[in-house]
Amino acid sequence: MSLAGLPGNARLQRATATRELGGRWGSRIPERKERRAAGDRRHRDRVVAVPRSGPGRKQIVLIAHDNKKADMLEWARFNRDTLSRHDLLGTGTTGAMVANELGLPVHRFLTGPLGGDQQVGAAIAEGRIDVIIFFWDPLEPHPHDVDVKALLRIAVVHNIPMACNRATADFVLSSPLIDEVYPRSLDALAAVRPTA
Repeated sequence: MSLAGLPGNARLQRATATRELGGRWGSRIPERKERRAAGDRRHRDRVVAVPRSGPGRKQIVLIAHDNKKADMLEWARFNRDTLSRHDLLGTGTTGAMVANELGLPVHRFLTGPLGGDQQVGAAIAEGRIDVIIFFWDPLEPHPHDVDVKALLRIAVVHNIPMACNRATADFVLSSPLIDEVYPRSLDALAAVRPTA
């Protein structure tokens, strides 16, 4: 017996039939695609599609937990000149605060608890992130601790420099490598991997 024949899947059967017949879902999908093509999105400022601007220009993500936001703003003000030479991204409130404070464009992800950390992780996996400055608060419990841990893990897997406090952020940003192309370990692995 197939899953479609089970009584609990009546809803799935109806949805599948409606889609196949071009009913409720089928008729709305092209309309939704047309709206997207026309640029009609509810959360346009949250969608991140950052093109690479130059060989030494980095995609730098700025994230700060609530108790560390003031520290992040102070650090960003101090490093404004260096940050202005790179593309800045940020999660929710942190991105908005940094953009307002520095007067620089900051492409924003969702706020951390609503999926922003996961969006940053996905961007890392896609090769769109070069550096993460993440002032996190290890002394406070967070509802999205699992997402934070996943973000830290994916950054390490993809060899992304990550500063989790002000001292490390100063070292990373003042490194001569910040203005150069730096191959990640996965980039080097992909270059030597034979194609099928």
